[in-house]
Amino acid sequence: MKATLLDQKGKEKGQIDLNDAVFKCDINENLVHRALMYQLANARLGLAHSKTRGERRGSTRKIYRQKGTGRARMGGNRSPIRKKGWVVFGPRNTTNYSISMNRKERQKALFSVLSSKVKNKEFLVVDDIQLKAIQTKAMSEVISALPYEKNILLALPERNEILEKSASNLPYVKTIHTGYLNIADLLKFKTLVMLKSSVEQVNALAK
Repeated sequence: MKATLLDQKGKEKGQIDLNDAVFKCDINENLVHRALMYQLANARLGLAHSKTRGERRGSTRKIYRQKGTGRARMGGNRSPIRKKGWVVFGPRNTTNYSISMNRKERQKALFSVLSSKVKNKEFLVVDDIQLKAIQTKAMSEVISALPYEKNILLALPERNEILEKSASNLPYVKTIHTGYLNIADLLKFKTLVMLKSSVEQVNALAK
């Protein structure tokens, strides 16, 4: 299949070939959901941490004698039912939340989202974006010339300090390297904008 190729002023410049295996595959929503859960779970950090009985500071001496006081029996001062006591079954920072998913399944989920972008007309291809210097205003003018909706995920083929820093102050634009395209960002941003060389890199993923 083919897609319209735009210049950085938003005018049609020609067409570019898209790999059907990447941009025109069957959309598997269940697989996309699994891939999203895989990404979010593996990025999760177990920061919450409660102390156990052995980690709490304080004496373990029995507070008062077992019988004859008329009160409920009580052990050490660091009991979980007392103030500053240890926490029963509390969260631990040693918990591993990561889950596994096959590489081919993750790739197929990525292709499904890319195909969905093309199908829903949320996909643009720009020949190239050239800026003379790091300037937010110039980048904003380029983005405004494109027929996009809501916000943009701009996929770059390689590191480009001028484009990345020029777009960093635009809250509706995020730059990402083509090799780091992921489910979460593709679902979060409405329009995917790729440079011509970025499309060539993605086309090569499926041979």
